[in-house]
Amino acid sequence: MLAPPSASPRSVPGLRVPGPRTEPAPGRGARAAYWARLLPLLAALACATRLPSFRWPLWSPDEGYLAVQARMLADGGELYETVVDRKPPLVPWLYAGAFALCGDDSLLPLKLLALAAQLLTAVLLVSLARRRWGDGAGRTAGVLYLLISVGLNPEDAQAATFEVFMLPCTAAAMWCADRRRWGAAGAAVACAFLAKQTGGAVLLPVGWLLWRGGAARRDTGRLACGLGLPVLAAALLTTPTGFLFWTVTGSGAYASFTGSELHVLVRGLINAALLAAACAGILPPVVRVLRIARTGAAELWLWLASSVAAVLLGFHFFGHYYLQLMPPLALLGAAALQILPRERTVRALVTSGCACAVFLAWGLLTPRPELAHATRLAQAVRADTGPRDRVLFWGIHPETYWLADRPPASRYLTAGLLTNYSGGRDGPQVGEKYAVEGAWPVFRREMRRDPPAVVVDDSRGKPFAPDRVPSLRRILSVGYAPVARVEGAVVYVRVGR
Repeated sequence: MLAPPSASPRSVPGLRVPGPRTEPAPGRGARAAYWARLLPLLAALACATRLPSFRWPLWSPDEGYLAVQARMLADGGELYETVVDRKPPLVPWLYAGAFALCGDDSLLPLKLLALAAQLLTAVLLVSLARRRWGDGAGRTAGVLYLLISVGLNPEDAQAATFEVFMLPCTAAAMWCADRRRWGAAGAAVACAFLAKQTGGAVLLPVGWLLWRGGAARRDTGRLACGLGLPVLAAALLTTPTGFLFWTVTGSGAYASFTGSELHVLVRGLINAALLAAACAGILPPVVRVLRIARTGAAELWLWLASSVAAVLLGFHFFGHYYLQLMPPLALLGAAALQILPRERTVRALVTSGCACAVFLAWGLLTPRPELAHATRLAQAVRADTGPRDRVLFWGIHPETYWLADRPPASRYLTAGLLTNYSGGRDGPQVGEKYAVEGAWPVFRREMRRDPPAVVVDDSRGKPFAPDRVPSLRRILSVGYAPVARVEGAVVYVRVGR
């Protein structure tokens, strides 16, 4: 429902606000016909907007990290013990399951699952908007969401990573709460959190809907159980202390803002500008209606506000963080457009479609020099090692392990976990003392117990180069000799191999 307007929109020229519906609710046949017409359109649009994701083997280091984790799990690794990352377990499990069913030499199954996740998010938004504002608003919300879903750097928008699989969970949480299905709403919030920690921010608008509906003790209990039980199960299926450390308490240095203020603020402004360009068809209607009437409902604004807080959390402003803003923006756009004259909806859709085409062209045509570099490194290592030889890539591109098809010598798949560079730092807080707590003693034991056959220094002048990391420098100086250079990366081979 629309919240009561602060000024009467009927008195303002150019606005139309439908009164309460007096006709009976559409029957099952009408609903089936509505979805039969709309679903093929949404599916085709989802395929079109995800087309660049199939252009390359993978899009981002996060995909590479997940792919390597999945292989390690298949080889008997334990999550949060011998397989680690600062993320909850749902998406690593998803990768591991897809690899078990389809093989681990291609991310195609994950790309298809990401496409399905975007389509499901759009369908849930359609249902939410249609329930509130009618058939037209439902269509508008679904189409707008898919059009703006690519509105970031393709590396962020097209990768099959945490945020993409989190979004249908957040939309499902709002869908269930809107229908007062509190146990299911809590479970959806839990799934969003287990996909990525910031997905739990959707609990704020869900809690608002519960409170507005009276917050009966039974309903509150259902929401709490739905939320708590899946999280508890995930902790017990892994290691409770490891789960708590790697998902909550072990990221203090990573979340710090100190030392890289200008670096991360510039990144944040660039990504905000990209998202604003993608939403060029949505923002003007929302801003215009906001000056006249309260658009949408409080829970939608709370959803957007909690998503903004989630983007800000950690002070890194990576582009893929901004994906979390897109579902509430699409709903608020649909809310504004159903008040404005119909030609504004057409204009918004055309504008969004043009912006979408630009982002799709960017994704399809732009070369990937870092992927090409990682591929050449992988080829060099594969030529000098056997299938079971362990290797260490000292860099921030864990996908090189997957491309080389060689097992990693350490549970720490990037230099970032051992130096804090993974947080996008530009220098001031990078080094051994900023590593994940307890990481270096574990890393040294791994290097002593089973030294890698090959070490590749892929720092290429970045702040985590071995000459700034004494422990790694000692390991290389006493046990390894440089044998080759590949585009600035140095390949070391173990002496006496």
